[in-house]
Amino acid sequence: MTDSDRLPILLSPPHLSGREQEYVMQVLADNWVAPAGPWLDRFEAAICRATGAAHAVALSSGTAALHLALVVAGVKPGDTVISASMTFVGAVNPIVYVGATPVFVDSEPLTGNLDTNQLASALSQLTREGRPARAVIATHLYGRCADLATISALCRQHGTVLIEDAAEALGATYQGRAAGIWGDVGIYSFNGNKVITTGGGGALVTANGAWAERARKLATQAREPALHYEHRELGYNYRLSSVSAAVGLAQLEALPERVAARRQINAWYRDRLSEVTGISFPPLSEGDSCWLTTLVLSGELGSSAAASIRSALAEQAIEARPLWKPMHLQPLYQHERRFGGEVSAALFERGICLPSGSALTEAQVSRVCSVIRTALGA
Repeated sequence: MTDSDRLPILLSPPHLSGREQEYVMQVLADNWVAPAGPWLDRFEAAICRATGAAHAVALSSGTAALHLALVVAGVKPGDTVISASMTFVGAVNPIVYVGATPVFVDSEPLTGNLDTNQLASALSQLTREGRPARAVIATHLYGRCADLATISALCRQHGTVLIEDAAEALGATYQGRAAGIWGDVGIYSFNGNKVITTGGGGALVTANGAWAERARKLATQAREPALHYEHRELGYNYRLSSVSAAVGLAQLEALPERVAARRQINAWYRDRLSEVTGISFPPLSEGDSCWLTTLVLSGELGSSAAASIRSALAEQAIEARPLWKPMHLQPLYQHERRFGGEVSAALFERGICLPSGSALTEAQVSRVCSVIRTALGA
């Protein structure tokens, strides 16, 4: 066993391109370290170029971006907002921040994304009850876009705002257009484990210029345009620092290469594991960014198989995790209304997120697959 064989393999560590230090040194030399100035402008312009968005607002996190997306979309206390049950809690907490009520919709079994049949039922049922959904948050899981054509049509039919949670899908496309720009407003995350990172940060994108300007104002404590500090509404301290923007600018330059690397890693996993009995992978489309490669174990292997594999990987210093625990199973949200839930619960029980960082080597992927095969007796 070589020294490299003993090194830990992490799930999705940051992958620096080499220009981050150069850009950060320029920011320091320019003395633009505050959450304002030309570097922040450059980063927002780069986000627009990379995604085709008309407007971008760089923020402190993807959760902050989703919070402001709900605010600018007009979601108010007492409103209902539909969310996928299978998602990260940061995609749901902002609903509560604004005083609205979440309603959870189950996953479709192949990709784990929103089940559009269940979504249609939820929208119709809520409308019949006189409490139509004010917004739908469509989460794109693990770099795979949800069925945006159907979801967009359903939202238009019901007069519902579509918010795209593309926190996990920067670099992904759907029918040739970037994830995040199909809806009325979209959000990205630049957390340390994403395809590109600013260390911690996010962005709101929209074609609505008024919404973008309102989000930018709210993110800077809703300060009015006066020499003194004048405030007429509640604001937040959500703007991204220029130092983080400089890191993100360097990272965005490498976005196509990072997506290509993760797609290659996904292909290596499929090549080595697809023929193993009991293992299946979600269908792959040409627009997937493959943020994380995931697999699902068949029910015949038993409910403990996924835990056994994760334990075997952990013994070899290889990080792997379950799929997102559905919100309707979380103690925080277990009493909220839901449509379905059995599919996402099964995916959580039998799904595994595999190491997928864009610097991962073919030899490291083979090491991961070898442990999995051994754990299954394959």
